[in-house]
Amino acid sequence: MPDSFPMIADPWFYAAAFPAVLIIGLSKGGFGPGTSLIALPLLALVLPPLQAAAIMLPVLCAMDLAGLWGFRGKWDRRNMKIIIPGAMIGIVIGTLTAGYVSNRGVEIIVGAVAVIFALQKWLKPGTAEPTQPNTLKGVFWSACSGFTSFIAHAGGPPLQVYLLPQRLDKTTFVATTVVFFASVNYVKLIPYWWLGQFTPGNLATGAVLVPVAVGGVYLGMYLHHKLSDALFYRIVYIFVFLCGLKLLYDGFGLTLF
Repeated sequence: MPDSFPMIADPWFYAAAFPAVLIIGLSKGGFGPGTSLIALPLLALVLPPLQAAAIMLPVLCAMDLAGLWGFRGKWDRRNMKIIIPGAMIGIVIGTLTAGYVSNRGVEIIVGAVAVIFALQKWLKPGTAEPTQPNTLKGVFWSACSGFTSFIAHAGGPPLQVYLLPQRLDKTTFVATTVVFFASVNYVKLIPYWWLGQFTPGNLATGAVLVPVAVGGVYLGMYLHHKLSDALFYRIVYIFVFLCGLKLLYDGFGLTLF
């Protein structure tokens, strides 16, 4: 699209973009966590992937503000002290190695981890005791999340591998992920700006999507409070598994769309 155009005018773009940002908003609001992974592939149907990601990043940041307000003060502070530094380590590694790392390779690894993690939960006999925050595990998995979020926009599964076994209250779980990914997304603004992706056209297009995105967050919050903890975690594990399959499909050069 020429830079002189203020925003994308193609109706097919908005036919893909509106449901994509609504899905992400619902996920960030705590309803169907993990479903946001399908949003960028939807946009990639009508735009180059890097441009789609650049348009979405400021929209994600706007959603993060709504999520931070809606879940204010409800995150797990002990975990946050571990996973935020880990995420920053992962982003730095991603920035330094972006030119040498294959997106498909990252997608295959993360997809395999997600699928194995969900299958282990379902197939392992008995009920394990909830785990506790652990600095070594937390830094490792959150660094993986920061790295995969930067490289392939797939930061959810690694963080969930660390947080889900703790069986936090569902609102605490969502609030913790909201703060984590808000931190990751705002830091990612710097390299995306450096790469020259925030053109006037991309920013104007993103601004059109913000009301739908923020509305999706608040709708997700409303639906989140209608779920029991048990149902919430069943849904999360299902979406971790499905997201893992989606990443494997993408990594092996296939597509679900």
